[in-house]
Amino acid sequence: MTPKQYLIKSLKQSVRLLFITIILVSTAQAQEFGKVGYGANHNFGFSIGVGASQISETLDWSHMHGLGNKKNQRFKVGYGLRFTSYFGANQKYTTAPAILTSEQQGPQVLFSETHDENIDTISFANVQANALNVVIHLQYAITPKLELGFNIDAVGFSFGGQRTGTFTSSEIYPNSNANQKAKPTSFNALLVSDNDIGTLNSEIFIRYWLNKKWAIKAGGMFLFTEYTTENKLTFDNDRFRNKSLLFMLGTSFKPFNK
Repeated sequence: MTPKQYLIKSLKQSVRLLFITIILVSTAQAQEFGKVGYGANHNFGFSIGVGASQISETLDWSHMHGLGNKKNQRFKVGYGLRFTSYFGANQKYTTAPAILTSEQQGPQVLFSETHDENIDTISFANVQANALNVVIHLQYAITPKLELGFNIDAVGFSFGGQRTGTFTSSEIYPNSNANQKAKPTSFNALLVSDNDIGTLNSEIFIRYWLNKKWAIKAGGMFLFTEYTTENKLTFDNDRFRNKSLLFMLGTSFKPFNK
């Protein structure tokens, strides 16, 4: 089975699971606004992100804390855990460290120009990376049943199999265009833009509650995945990153809500 065929098969299975879940819960009662409590603020979720020759599947848990009047807590913040599994075919990974991409470090790299002369590339026929991260959540209830949400991975670890890719250097290098072995970068940390390390996921979405326990959501998934090569290459660098913007569909479940 080719990488493309594998991605298509995984996508079909994931979409089928999502729509079966939607059908099973779509006839239940509607949620009432203002119902709060410790158990009611536990969310479990499943999401699928799809892009060009890419697919990502996530499982997550979060606990939200409402701000303001307890009877009308529209804005909530929370924390949680998320497991992300990413599959890609024919993906290019470019130089990751901010000191090379922006020639500086710190929050200002978010607004700095990219220095193309420092950018190297490793091309992989197929990649597969997994990450388990602590997540930060923000949420606002537009109506009793409709929410706007954002979340982002903060810190965690990644794992996955070794891959061999074709290295293309931005300057003369003895092994330029030679095959290089790499694995997913093991440590993940949110440090702002190209200062980030490892595999980090984030979502922005609209969520609609079908009843007190089940919801569907749709939006965008922005995913950084990163590989570390066995060898230090040009600029003494061994970290390479891929940035993916994916269309996301998912479900949420509150098992302790009554």
